Amino acid sequence: MTRFVRYHALYAALGAHAERHGLGAEACRNLLRRSEVVMAGVSELFDQGVVAHGADRVRPWLDDDLDVAGAAASYSPRAWGFWEGYGGPGQVLGSVAVRNGALRPGRHSCPEEVRGLFAPLFEAAGHDRLDFGGLEGLEPLALSGAGRPEDPWMRDLFTATRRGRHDPGVWEADDLRRRGAMRMVLRSLVLNGGRDDGEGWEDAVRSVVAFGNRAATDPVLASIREVPGWRGVLLRHYSVGAWRRLWAALVATIGRDGEDADRDPQELRDWLADRMPDQTVRAFLGELPATMVGGHPAPIERAVLTVGDAGDPLTNVRLLLVGGRRAAELEGGTRAAFLGARHDILNPEWVRLRTEDFLDRPLRELAAGLVDDMLAQARRVALAGTAPDPSGRLRVFSQVHERNGRYYRTGDEATAELEPRIGRLASFARQLGLVDEGGAVLPLGVELLGVGA
Repeated sequence: MTRFVRYHALYAALGAHAERHGLGAEACRNLLRRSEVVMAGVSELFDQGVVAHGADRVRPWLDDDLDVAGAAASYSPRAWGFWEGYGGPGQVLGSVAVRNGALRPGRHSCPEEVRGLFAPLFEAAGHDRLDFGGLEGLEPLALSGAGRPEDPWMRDLFTATRRGRHDPGVWEADDLRRRGAMRMVLRSLVLNGGRDDGEGWEDAVRSVVAFGNRAATDPVLASIREVPGWRGVLLRHYSVGAWRRLWAALVATIGRDGEDADRDPQELRDWLADRMPDQTVRAFLGELPATMVGGHPAPIERAVLTVGDAGDPLTNVRLLLVGGRRAAELEGGTRAAFLGARHDILNPEWVRLRTEDFLDRPLRELAAGLVDDMLAQARRVALAGTAPDPSGRLRVFSQVHERNGRYYRTGDEATAELEPRIGRLASFARQLGLVDEGGAVLPLGVELLGVGA
């Protein structure tokens, strides 16, 4: 959800405004919600294509004027609106802080020109209704507006520079990690020649960082201490995606509550086992190409997804086993990031050990065991998130439930890929004038981040 640099500036200015006017938590929250509503209303009038957060929910309140009070009560189910997505990153960025439940200035003071940009917004947000004249006067706040007085300050924060120079001694560890990640993204785009048509930001970076030897042989990438960890994260993403798709496909075979298509565990095991070839796990693994070439990861996951269908359970089992093999091959910071937190259930090391137990047994038996593992993990996750509802009854947040030894579902599981942080960083770099839409690194990006031409 953290898509716009401008919202980081909005919350920074609001923190400064709240401190100057002594706003407590509740007053700050009310002003924040109203400000987000007015931002959405301005976006509805002036932006084309990409619009502000909540514009679709604010649109019904925009008729002859904007009903600010009415929209503020309903545009977001979150108590603090879209701040709940930006708050954590904003505090790490240092542009805003929270004290006694209210927004306050962060360790980097909001510049006067940024406070001035949003001052009319906070004044307008105090009105219950705004006519079109009032909204038109706020046109500089539109996302597509030409003037972006927050950009120089935001560029400094995202690149850990001041007046175009980077001094590592004046920045905190989080700032240096962010700069390292931004340098990695932009250097990858330089080496990759931008983005191919239809290629995502993460794909362009993965081509350089995750696979092949350039992460080690390129002098810029080799100097960035965060690169080995990012290699592990990018490779792990394939296993995470495979588990998500496999689980969603399994859940889709289960009937909803009240239907006749509930399933017992054996039926679910059979569903996945029947989609596996008739061979041992060892033979199946033997058909996979080498996952390392010259001491660096080969793009086997890409090949698996090119040949197979991402929605095919066999494709996803193959990806999981590739990840299990990598768990024994990767080293150092790459391996640590690839495995994730120690003792993570279903992580690649867990898959490797599970696979070893089944090496000379049929692949179908391993598949059946994976179903049991997914069901057990889903139950653990659901129980960990159990919370009382307003009536005091415990509520289990899960789409799959078990009753009398049979499973039914109350909804569908998402199959969409998790939003990659690399995509957000690249998007911020584009908004800040460091790269263009096609992924070409602009001179300002080269200068601030030292990533070569």
